[in-house]
Amino acid sequence: MKRVYIETYGCQMNVADTELILGQLGQDGYVATEDPDAADVMLVNTCAVRDNAELRVIGRMGELKRHKRPGVVLGVVGCMAQRLGETLFDEAPHVDLVVGPDGYRGLPELIAGAANGTHVSDVEFKSWEHYEDVPQRRVPGRVGAFVTVQRGCDYRCTFCIVPMTRGRERSRKLTDVLREVEDLAGQGVTEVTLLGQTVNSYHDGEHDFADLLWAVGAVPGIRRVRFTSPHPNDFTDRVIDAMAEVATVCEHVHLPVQSGSTRVLKRMGRRYGREEYLECVDRLRSAIPGLAITTDIIVGFPGETEHDFTATESLVRQVEFDDAFTFRFSPRQGTGAVRLPDPVSPEVAGDRLERVIATVRDIARRKNLALVGARQEVLVEKVARRGGLLQARTRTNKVVLVDGPREWIGAYLEVRLTGTTGATFAGVPVTAQRELAIVG
Repeated sequence: MKRVYIETYGCQMNVADTELILGQLGQDGYVATEDPDAADVMLVNTCAVRDNAELRVIGRMGELKRHKRPGVVLGVVGCMAQRLGETLFDEAPHVDLVVGPDGYRGLPELIAGAANGTHVSDVEFKSWEHYEDVPQRRVPGRVGAFVTVQRGCDYRCTFCIVPMTRGRERSRKLTDVLREVEDLAGQGVTEVTLLGQTVNSYHDGEHDFADLLWAVGAVPGIRRVRFTSPHPNDFTDRVIDAMAEVATVCEHVHLPVQSGSTRVLKRMGRRYGREEYLECVDRLRSAIPGLAITTDIIVGFPGETEHDFTATESLVRQVEFDDAFTFRFSPRQGTGAVRLPDPVSPEVAGDRLERVIATVRDIARRKNLALVGARQEVLVEKVARRGGLLQARTRTNKVVLVDGPREWIGAYLEVRLTGTTGATFAGVPVTAQRELAIVG
């Protein structure tokens, strides 16, 4: 029996790709192990969005080298592998295998070649590859499931490496996505998250993202539909109508803004300005009452002035995001931003990052305090990290900690929100415990 050990870094797409890798290798007789010392193959599924993510992987490969035995293969897969290609062998000579996101179908043969002591790589883009015939091996214990509906990206944001690591945008056929979701529902999965680099630009030649939401949302057994990450430019009226009308689509959207300054957005190549973004927010909130909105923000982009940053802070206050992923600009070779003049010093960028984080947290805390006392439906996901509590999530993507037995994992409960730390909630089940134990 062959064993494979995989570590996954980065976005939900990488998590889904790890499940693809496990499925592909499973067909070749591999089983997953959580012990690198027991593995015949060690893979690190990587992210290339930020420089520190790559540095972390390089360091981790040095640590995994200690677990190598003769014949054991150590490989880098994913976006970092695609970006660096065979130069990874120079940076980390102990790495045997480098495979990009379109090369997972050939992993069994590539691993066999690497096991013979040869450096092996596959970083060729394959515009036809959707892995339709590869059975994904879902991570045990996860309540929901990620469903990749689109790969690649045709936007060329000047800060983003994704088009160079994932290739051109292409969408799966709606019928193929629907078949996967129906199979998941048959296995008892009740929540699915549709994944794509700009997921709401999905189009399979006949059907758009609105059609996809209608179809997936109608699958018997599916109670919640989420998606990430959309682009503000692709929220057509049809898509927003589908979000409002399909009862299973959750009242949460992650809507990256990156900057509140139209001047900076233009330098970023985002193809919208501040007012267009705010108009999109207004359209979404008008159609979907109670919608929670989260976002991505980059500070310290080349040429960003204090005036530009103030515009970002004011947009955060105006939109009142429920949460935000905030980043200091990280230059990536191969992107347009590395050629832009007027870099922002690390000290200034760091100060702006602290300020925008404080603004986001203050707004989120205030909004969450206003929810204390409310009743919410939650899906219990797993055992929480602290105190033996259970972690659950509302339709609006709020995390709630509840006290109860592990048998509740996978159940939908009605809880009363009793308190908040500002980021997460404490909740008490409202339904009788006898009933909760059998809700699925």
